[in-house]
Amino acid sequence: MSESFDLLVVGRGIAGLAHALAGARAGLRVAVLDRETRAIGASIRNFGFVTVTGQQSGLTWRRAWRARDVWAEVAGQAGIAVQHRGLLMVARRPEALDVIEDFAASPMGAGCRVLRGPDLPPPIRPGHAGALHSPHELRVESRDAIPRLAALLAEAHGVRFLPRAAVLGVEAGQVLTHAGPVRAHYIVVCPGPDLVSLFPEVHARRGITLSKLHMLRLADPGWRLPAAVMSDLGLLRYSGYAVAASLPALRAVLHAEQAAELADGIHLIVVQSADGSLVVGDSHHYADSPDPFQPRAVDDRMLAELSAVLDIPAPDVIERWVGVYPSGPDDAFIEAVGQGVRLVNVTSGTGASTAFAIAEETLADLLGRPAPPHVGDV
Repeated sequence: MSESFDLLVVGRGIAGLAHALAGARAGLRVAVLDRETRAIGASIRNFGFVTVTGQQSGLTWRRAWRARDVWAEVAGQAGIAVQHRGLLMVARRPEALDVIEDFAASPMGAGCRVLRGPDLPPPIRPGHAGALHSPHELRVESRDAIPRLAALLAEAHGVRFLPRAAVLGVEAGQVLTHAGPVRAHYIVVCPGPDLVSLFPEVHARRGITLSKLHMLRLADPGWRLPAAVMSDLGLLRYSGYAVAASLPALRAVLHAEQAAELADGIHLIVVQSADGSLVVGDSHHYADSPDPFQPRAVDDRMLAELSAVLDIPAPDVIERWVGVYPSGPDDAFIEAVGQGVRLVNVTSGTGASTAFAIAEETLADLLGRPAPPHVGDV
């Protein structure tokens, strides 16, 4: 293998594909290297939920806004269906209602509105305090969207995909593979959860570990969601809600009433697919080498939270899986690891929500161009 490109991307998950798109849009001749023939990791083992509301204030929030807009652009070009839009953050408790009211009144809550209990739409169960409605989110089917995005890159942008290529090392100007070197003026490495094959010292210095999460697919319950659904636990999980002065009171209640869920890192997300099935999750367990098992008790807690929020008393699970993604103290990082070489990793499970924006920043850095404008900071 002795070819040359302007930009070589290592990794074909959403981060890698986002960098390939940004490079192609910048007029570069791009290739993507991966040991697999298709994406099989966290980029397809997720909700396909492009989340803006609740993302950490500042850079991550700005990136989410920009990435959402890029998703809207490429979805039409690639034939990716947007399954539904928006978010309903259901407040099961008065303390959660206080949080969403505070959030809605903040600059980060622009465009959102608070629904009171009687105004909650079905299939949300009656009796809840209210919900925050955000119109900003969109949801795609990751298993379909990622291969369609790759096809768009190949067919419309001339991106070359070089599969079954085990990367042995990266140097300025070339990537070493088992089949020989591949040369490029610029190289971007997007390793996802592989923290040891390339630049392990960077991941170690940054304190990156792995997070394992449980996910489920449920049979069509016979109704349609008006938007993605989350609940009280998500108000603790998503750091953007920390702008609410009332959050500590909710935290105290949840630690008293749902300590087991918090110990398992559970927060509810529910989205719906074109066939009516629901994708439900998730949990978070951290280790350098997560075990591959999926304890029933964790799934049962997720399903109990689901049934407490939505009118689905007997969930019919038709599929179960785990995902693994890198996790660290920062939501993501871009680091120069050589002349013309950047190591990029999303270390917060927000790849679908931010990768397109991160890729534009990486390419601007490599090419010495101004970074694209994002929505204003808060």
